[in-house]
Amino acid sequence: MKKYILGVKIDDVNMDEALEIVHQWLQKSEKRYIVTPNPEFIMTAQKDPEFKETLNNADLSIPDGAGLKLSGRIKNIVAGVDLMERLVDKSRDWGVTVGLLGGGPGVAEKAAECLQKKYPKIKIDNIAPDILFVAFGAPKQEKWIVQNLPKLKVKVAMGVGGAFDYLSGKVPRAPEFLRSLGLEWLFRLIIQPWRIKRQMALLRYLWFVLNSK
Repeated sequence: MKKYILGVKIDDVNMDEALEIVHQWLQKSEKRYIVTPNPEFIMTAQKDPEFKETLNNADLSIPDGAGLKLSGRIKNIVAGVDLMERLVDKSRDWGVTVGLLGGGPGVAEKAAECLQKKYPKIKIDNIAPDILFVAFGAPKQEKWIVQNLPKLKVKVAMGVGGAFDYLSGKVPRAPEFLRSLGLEWLFRLIIQPWRIKRQMALLRYLWFVLNSK
């Protein structure tokens, strides 16, 4: 299950496996955290040792981004926003609370409102949730989790980047067929042209991966 791409750990799990892992955690008292590496994370980690260490020490490091498959080492892709939404849905059956922290002004509140409508009976508790979703953007959110999780009354924390924007409806997601083709990045670039500099990380990633084989 555990793989490494350019020195960054990836847990090559599918969605059901990731959900089962978190479900097992929630029945225990240990604190855990989840990260969502994609090519941009991996390239940032090459020049940020603290971020690389944070990723490699994560309890679960889901493969988030079709570009990871290009390494030839990863077979599964689990988008962070999809895992977050599935965990929110499952929280009803598991009897746990969720919390949303971060995002732009009012975005977390709007995302919570949309989730509450879509998944009635979920319990959102931003004071001491069982699962805390943190949206400060990488690498800030991952470093924040590592520094603060020991002090929080939280069992599981997960960095979710721009997930609140999608779940609140502020930013549209790519159609399912584009996601299945691994082209969500292209859709994001079309609707958010300012991401071009960030997408350059994918080209650098491809060059490094191809030259590391």
